[in-house]
Amino acid sequence: MSDTTLWAELLAYGTGIGLSPIHIAVLLLLLLGPQPLQRGGWFVAGWIITTMATSVLLVTVGHSLVLDMTQGSHHRTGLDLLAGGALIAVGGRELLRSLTDGDSPPAWTTSVDRFVNMPLPLLLLLGAVAEVASPDDLVLFAKSAGVVLAAQLPTWQELVGLLAFTIGASLLLLTPLIAVAVGRDKVVPVLERGKEVLFARGELVVAAVSIGIGGYLGWQGISGLTMT
Repeated sequence: MSDTTLWAELLAYGTGIGLSPIHIAVLLLLLLGPQPLQRGGWFVAGWIITTMATSVLLVTVGHSLVLDMTQGSHHRTGLDLLAGGALIAVGGRELLRSLTDGDSPPAWTTSVDRFVNMPLPLLLLLGAVAEVASPDDLVLFAKSAGVVLAAQLPTWQELVGLLAFTIGASLLLLTPLIAVAVGRDKVVPVLERGKEVLFARGELVVAAVSIGIGGYLGWQGISGLTMT
């Protein structure tokens, strides 16, 4: 695998994890509420730490299990097919919800306000649990670890790759936080509009990304079957 392909895959999988409508909605509400930089900053820091720690753990476990993640191997092909199928299923579910619910907001929006009003330590804990417990996120974490393992990089390069993956997964949260730090009053209308769009179309965005990445992984799995 070339370096360009490696970085592109890590960026794609990180972007898929970063497209978490619940986490983005919670952050937007935190940034629109009291102490926006303090509460929003801790929330984003919790996301980054959880992402990096989970990816490092999976790569470490992969090394200890001596998994062969080269293209066409049983481990790689099985993970590709499983991940592709899971993501397509998630994307199809979200697409159906967006079509059947019409103009009504997604069901998860009703619980966002409760999350925002929780004490910060509890909010950070629940945010971390929600990130690693999400089936589609777990699939993308596993696939990202598999890509790093397949590249057979030195340890320091693995850490650089996982750091880049973490940054890619955090861009959608870092961007509004940085914008508020630069000038909150100027970006409040943008944040309000972003919240409205997310509440109205969040499921459709997640569906498109899940189906796209799932289709790519499915194609990789099928290609791997032809090599075995």
